[in-house]
Amino acid sequence: MPSRYPGTQEEKRALAAYVKLSRAAQAMETAAHRHLAAHNLTISQFGVLEALLHLGPLSQRRLAEKILRSSGNLTMVIDNLERDGLVTRERDPNDRRVMIVTLTATGESLIRNILPTHVEGLTSLFSALEPEEVQELAYLTRKLGLSLK
Repeated sequence: MPSRYPGTQEEKRALAAYVKLSRAAQAMETAAHRHLAAHNLTISQFGVLEALLHLGPLSQRRLAEKILRSSGNLTMVIDNLERDGLVTRERDPNDRRVMIVTLTATGESLIRNILPTHVEGLTSLFSALEPEEVQELAYLTRKLGLSLK
């Protein structure tokens, strides 16, 4: 549906692109993470487990940066993962103010079990595009994201 915004062509184009990008991102995120409910995980919890699997132990601040969440929100996420025995937290011996989060054996087993299904789902979601279009989308969204930093 075209925008009824009475602005310039440039403004209308930007508004239309933003709306389409936002809707597509929301739909993709919902579809890509639907399977997590079967494992009693939220999107943020999955993101923490995946980051720890690939990057190793991290401070809560670095985890927040990696999964694009606020450090305040992440505290509750990590509390719940710790409660469920999926991660541990320990003070950094070099800086006692910093908490380092580490996967437990149970957490590592869970994320290794879930990840192949997750990747399969993503591959399926992107099958609506040609391989070249997926590459172009990745290029354009990265270019846009980097321009905003």
